[in-house]
Amino acid sequence: MLLDKIIEGIQILKGKNISILNLKNRKNFICDYFVICDGESSRQVHAISQSIEKITIEKLKIKPWHVEGLKSKEWILVDYISIVVHIFQQDIRLHYKIEDLWN
Repeated sequence: MLLDKIIEGIQILKGKNISILNLKNRKNFICDYFVICDGESSRQVHAISQSIEKITIEKLKIKPWHVEGLKSKEWILVDYISIVVHIFQQDIRLHYKIEDLWN
């Protein structure tokens, strides 16, 4: 349910290239899923993070445990403990290739 609402929050603001990495079967990993997406600008990246938070609070009464990257808005991480969301600007996502680290 939380995963569905996170995806909904991304899609509302037209986040692109949504990837869901299932990490449940990885030993000693602290979360079950990574959700990764990108936006075209720092403004869109920030808006996507706000959309995710708004939906999860309104629909599920769940707030993120921690949020990072709000100053630079190049890579915002929204941590729900079991699900960690990475919202990148497109060029930053291409640079870090985070999916390649965990696939």
